[in-house]
Amino acid sequence: MSTDGSAMPNDGRARQREQTRRTLLRESRRLFATQGYGAVGLSEIVRAAGVTKGALYHHFDSKAALFRAVLEEVQQQVAQTVVATAEAHDDPWTRFTAGCQAFLTAGTDPDVQRIMLVDGPSVLGWNEWRALDEAASARHLAEALTALIEGGMIAPQPVAPLTHLLSGAMNEAALWLAGSANPEDLTDARAALSRMLEALRVR
Repeated sequence: MSTDGSAMPNDGRARQREQTRRTLLRESRRLFATQGYGAVGLSEIVRAAGVTKGALYHHFDSKAALFRAVLEEVQQQVAQTVVATAEAHDDPWTRFTAGCQAFLTAGTDPDVQRIMLVDGPSVLGWNEWRALDEAASARHLAEALTALIEGGMIAPQPVAPLTHLLSGAMNEAALWLAGSANPEDLTDARAALSRMLEALRVR
């Protein structure tokens, strides 16, 4: 703010830049989700966003960089859904299983399927995709498992391998569901996940 209380010109420019960035993310997400990364060109993205290529390059140095930002946004939204679903329950075990089931269900969303599960690993490469996945979802899974082990609900064991095994299983199931046309497969996958998680529980 200036001394007379009015907004500084730089504030307006910063808001405009942020608005341009949000518009680019929104429109590119829509295009990547409906057409796939390989079928979408930068010209189509800037036309849909109503900006110039120069404006796009001000925020992202390539189509891959733009896709990475979209993927991060999708992964963070999935993680937020999982956490919100889990935290709606008071019982630690129910919180854990509800969160895992929420991840599996979130993977049936077409945006999530195409961007996070299908194009994500191929565009960014497996290592970078895994790093983003760990930052978004696997960290919450590790924290939940740690709490259950400390609470005596899961037998004492190293958390890291268990986290990777469960995360890998759920990602693979979500990827399988992404290619399925049978609506009953989600019900079957949720039931199988429930049985697998129950097997970890100390009786």
